[in-house]
Amino acid sequence: MNRTIRDTSVFVLLLVLALLARATWVQFYEAPALSSDEDNHRTVMARYADPLGDIVVGGSAVTGSRETDSGDLRYERTYEDGPLYAPVTGYTSQVYGQTMLEGVYKDLLDGSDTRLQSPVDALTRSRAKPGDVVTTIDPAVQKAGYEALGNKKGAALALDPATGRILGMVSTPSYDPSKITGSDDGAAWKALLADPDKPNVNRALRQPLPPGSTFKLVVAAAALEDGLYASVDARTDSPDPYHLPLSTKDLTNESASAPCENASIRVALQYSCNTVFGKMAADLGQDKVRAMAEKFGFNTDDQDVPVRAYPSVYPKGMDKAQTALSGIGQFDVTATPLQMAEVSAALANGGQLATPYLVDRTTNGDGDVLSTHGDTRTTRIVSADTARQLRSAMETVVTKGTGTNAAIPGATVGAKTGTAQHGENNSATPYAWFTSYAKGADGKQVAVAVMVEDSDAARAEVSGNGLAGPVAKAMMTAALGKGAGSA
Repeated sequence: MNRTIRDTSVFVLLLVLALLARATWVQFYEAPALSSDEDNHRTVMARYADPLGDIVVGGSAVTGSRETDSGDLRYERTYEDGPLYAPVTGYTSQVYGQTMLEGVYKDLLDGSDTRLQSPVDALTRSRAKPGDVVTTIDPAVQKAGYEALGNKKGAALALDPATGRILGMVSTPSYDPSKITGSDDGAAWKALLADPDKPNVNRALRQPLPPGSTFKLVVAAAALEDGLYASVDARTDSPDPYHLPLSTKDLTNESASAPCENASIRVALQYSCNTVFGKMAADLGQDKVRAMAEKFGFNTDDQDVPVRAYPSVYPKGMDKAQTALSGIGQFDVTATPLQMAEVSAALANGGQLATPYLVDRTTNGDGDVLSTHGDTRTTRIVSADTARQLRSAMETVVTKGTGTNAAIPGATVGAKTGTAQHGENNSATPYAWFTSYAKGADGKQVAVAVMVEDSDAARAEVSGNGLAGPVAKAMMTAALGKGAGSA
């Protein structure tokens, strides 16, 4: 054979072998990844070929599916009371993907989760009957928070202190996920993204903002645990005004007539004395305050409930003046409503923080349980005595101090109010905060945190007690009236 022909034949044979090897690799090794790729339209067609599983609140599905009348995607997602539950469910869209619980459990809800498959399903690579996600949300608590926030821009989150069950998670303004689920909803999607109020942001989990005076609970906990002060009723060494270290500025109080000079922690919480907690933070030092903040959950990057929450931050590298400002929840301190609800929940639970969670269990298409949350996981944050003392002081805030709007007849209520500066030189409307707990005569408990980012109230009328307190009261009342939630 001619050498040129032979060499050419060998080269062609090698190409054929390479092609066969590549085809075999794609068919047997890359096929599963390619078939499940989000950019593979067949995957999208398979997901929407049948109704999706549901997200369940209070025993009833708040999601559904409807048959479409055009295109190759047979079903699209629907939502009951969409704006009310959007912070919980998120959305699943034929075009724009999935968020929140819809995203975390997308495989379970569309039937591709391997736990749902029978041997025949696995062999044929068919999608099984989809499963459901059963949440911890109490419909009464959710509705109470949503209605109380009304047209305010803000968020609220309610926890069962003993178990960590999230009973309510509200973010306003909200949006209707049903308007962006189909293949022809581009205009609604663009309008949602262009809205300056960002209704698609879950403010309860994913918008950390300065917590203002609600952070004073963390500083007080650090002072008591460190032994800087023996009790919440011990006299502190606190001038009024307090000259910020290494600075030309003085830290003052909202009310010049408040008895803040050398006030005890109880009185300082009652009147929300900046001077007391600014000096307390500076005396403790940033490392001790940060250590306590981190015990409560600040600076945690991987808090999943199971939706991932953005971290609340207590900063590093501050000088003494900045540390003092951090003691009143300013400078670069930020927190989510979830985080501030955890602070109250831990104190209400005797100093132990139960890990928050949003999903009670998942089931297959026949209602059989696939997974449950399991036993409550708790972490000791402060001693039982420190928790008891701070609860007592928080109850004084409600009975005699800045948190009177949260009082509930027949229940024990403790709280801490807060306002936080907003904008350059505090030029924008301050943020209003409220963190609290309540315990009924029958032993039922709830912890709530509320943040109002903006409202139609005049700047002089913005306060944690005035704007956020009534929201917390509404959610606490609903939780105590109906128990610790049902699923």
